Amino acid sequence: MIIAIDDTDSREGMCTTYLCAMLMDELKEYGNIIDSPILIRLNPTIPYKTRGNASTAFEIDTREPEKVMEHVISRVEELAELQSDMTNPGIVFIPEGEQEKAKKALGNFFMQAVREVLEIEDAKNLISELGLPSKGLKNGRGLIGALAACGAMLNPGWDHTYEYLAYREKNAWGTPREVDEESVRKADLETYPDTWDTVDFANDLVVCIPHAGDPVLFGIRGNSIDVVTRTSQMISSEPVERHMVYRTDQGTDLHLIPVEKISDIRDLHSYTIEVTVATDPETIRGGHTIFSIRDDSGDEMDCAAYEPTKNFRELARKFIPGDRIVFSGSVKNNTLNIEKLKIISLAEKYESVNPSCPECGKNMKSAGKGQGYRCRKCGTSADCAELVKVERDLETGIYEVPPCARRHLAMPLVRCVKEKKEGEEDGKIFPSR
Repeated sequence: MIIAIDDTDSREGMCTTYLCAMLMDELKEYGNIIDSPILIRLNPTIPYKTRGNASTAFEIDTREPEKVMEHVISRVEELAELQSDMTNPGIVFIPEGEQEKAKKALGNFFMQAVREVLEIEDAKNLISELGLPSKGLKNGRGLIGALAACGAMLNPGWDHTYEYLAYREKNAWGTPREVDEESVRKADLETYPDTWDTVDFANDLVVCIPHAGDPVLFGIRGNSIDVVTRTSQMISSEPVERHMVYRTDQGTDLHLIPVEKISDIRDLHSYTIEVTVATDPETIRGGHTIFSIRDDSGDEMDCAAYEPTKNFRELARKFIPGDRIVFSGSVKNNTLNIEKLKIISLAEKYESVNPSCPECGKNMKSAGKGQGYRCRKCGTSADCAELVKVERDLETGIYEVPPCARRHLAMPLVRCVKEKKEGEEDGKIFPSR
């Protein structure tokens, strides 16, 4: 039987992954847990998500399915943050005999949940069509994520990474986390690039430790169960109540939809599109850097490197009209929020300078407003300034936001480095570290 849950947490506390780990332990009395659980991140732009828009699923081999379902529903009702207006749990079960029949439909639903905007009725209708046991609490929005996690479990071919999550003892929830940050930095140096988003060295931040009142102590993301487990063992911290390693779609870019035209772009979705920079970047109040981009049909839209992307904004401020770039990111309010980009070609840049004297080679001086330029030594003159090509402080290649600003689903460039072959035309890869 597959068991999936979603939307049990709030911005103040609890965590769906923690509840999943607890249930896996408690349900051992009813059967055998099969393989690793999965942690699925869904569309990151959804406005009514609690925190990271994650859902979980695992599988149990049991002869007592009724007792299993009763136990899961009871524990979700007991532990979910039901007092929060944003928390609307969903639980879906797929009995062993129903899995093959549901596989294709749920696989499609999983991809839609990662890329599209689904409604509660979409999930309820599919649950009814497939005849799946389920339970929705309050408005039941969590049924969307739970059903998507079932689809991911039944269709395991998607690109995946792993995350080791350590959980705090309950009496510590809501208090400052006690983690030796120096041990985290050393662990990162030992296992990077097989692990990532542990430390943001450029901004001097440890990013694997959350700050909300939830049970998670820290999380290590990486390429294998072995490397994330080994990294966690190097970290000194307060006592850990339990831990779990999840197979996950984090760091895969699964949310990105490739498009060619700006007219195909919709709010609350994430895209990859090749365009031309149309205007000079402008830094507005709050430190956000905004500019316009134009597709091959002439349509334009705003593109932004927001303040949380920190030093990445310095890259965006170097763009000029004519630069050809592939941008990847999420769209809200008709503005593309950059997650990563690939500079394909750079426009030539020129600046106006006083002309040189043809006799002595020195720069001429202005002869007065509207009177051109004159060399004071030689007496030579010129009507207008010279245009001189300026070297661009940019290289073609692929760039990304720093770890402190990276979304769960965004693929870190360190996952690409080992596969990059010498002589490829994409240019250099510049992982943010």
